Amino acid sequence: MQEQVVKSRASQATESSAGDSPVCETDCEKEQLPQEASSNDPEVLRAALIRESGERRRADCLARMQAGVAQLALDLLVREPDVQGFFGALTKTMVEEAESNTCAVWLVDEDHSRCKLWMAYVVDRLHTLPIGGTEPKEADCGEGHAFPCNSMATHLFTYKLGWTETVRYVADDPRLPDPIREFNRSEGVDNVLVAPMVLGNRTLGWMALCSEQAAQYDWWRVVLIEAIARQAALALHHNRLAEANRREERRKAVLEERNRFARDIHDNLAQGFAAILMQLQGAQREARNLPVPVAVGIETAVELARTHLSEARRSVGALRPNVGTGEDIATAIKRLADLGQRTTSVPIDVIVDELPRLGDGVEREIIRIAQEALTNAVRHSKARRITIRASTVQSVGLRLSVADDGRGIVRDRPTTGFGMTSMQERAERIGASLTIVTAPRNGTEVVLAWDPSTLPTQVHVAN
Repeated sequence: MQEQVVKSRASQATESSAGDSPVCETDCEKEQLPQEASSNDPEVLRAALIRESGERRRADCLARMQAGVAQLALDLLVREPDVQGFFGALTKTMVEEAESNTCAVWLVDEDHSRCKLWMAYVVDRLHTLPIGGTEPKEADCGEGHAFPCNSMATHLFTYKLGWTETVRYVADDPRLPDPIREFNRSEGVDNVLVAPMVLGNRTLGWMALCSEQAAQYDWWRVVLIEAIARQAALALHHNRLAEANRREERRKAVLEERNRFARDIHDNLAQGFAAILMQLQGAQREARNLPVPVAVGIETAVELARTHLSEARRSVGALRPNVGTGEDIATAIKRLADLGQRTTSVPIDVIVDELPRLGDGVEREIIRIAQEALTNAVRHSKARRITIRASTVQSVGLRLSVADDGRGIVRDRPTTGFGMTSMQERAERIGASLTIVTAPRNGTEVVLAWDPSTLPTQVHVAN
């Protein structure tokens, strides 16, 4: 079998056109002049002139091709500013100019763990997959058999020689996986060229060119795919740099907005609650003989001001990282129940096991959900009793239940109101399962289940 790993045609053409370099001229004189230029045989001189003319034509063709590819890349970047449009036009041009039927692009993951098919231009149609999306095991090529993507991806990623060299395969090449060889036979693919997209010492992926022509060595196809692969690697690298810069700018913008919110909460809400608390406590000290209902009301207002001051400070801490662990869930639930009991005559039972610490972010959302569920039960359920239960799940998770024996939620409108939406959104943020069980005249139960290994949030409403 003829040699299948193709040396860069650019370097070969440079070597073949070395007459432009004084150093290379000396080398050529040492190697060729004694054998050919000094010969008196006209046929030898004629063969040497023909060979030199062919090499010069090839070098000129190489230079024009590389210049044309560079100009094409610049034109496409102006016309197709998004990277997918750029690569789509590039693969189409490759198919048309190389007289082939398919040009595919494979990208190496950013974590360098595998490669995936990104796009393929087949005959006259572009097939694309989103970057980072799920790659199918097989890809529809329009007609005939489906292309075995996984087999080719594994081969490209594990065939180390292909990371730095352009590789040529024939249809039944023994280096190819069996599914690829079978596909080539069934679809009449006789020739496959694979060029790495290399930038510096990094390989970003591969461009593969498939042809149905009889297997033969066409040096210009190698030059063309190598030149286009270089331009593709450069465009992909700059796109990734630009995307990284955009992500960083978005991160900075989000951080600045969080800091602005934190400042507003601290300077307005927190300071306002602190002032209210001071005024109420001053009134308590000055008024010694208030009627019992008034004294109880003031004490409740003090506790409310103190609680919301604490929550405002907690919110500031959440918006600004680097905060302490704060109040644990069990203590917070008991405090919420005690505070709620001051505003209603309905008994509120609290059954709380010893709970693990789940982290500030998760605990904050769980406490907010418990607070919202309790508030709804107190205000709207017309219940005779409310029960709050919190227990561990497999020693690492948590199950929270807020149940009442009231009138339930009206059927067909189980999630109306901002409170329900807020609970669902908070559960979603921590990846918890939120279940609302309700029936007319049989009460409502809000159940939150959180576990580090749970699936993404599911919200259920049972009537």
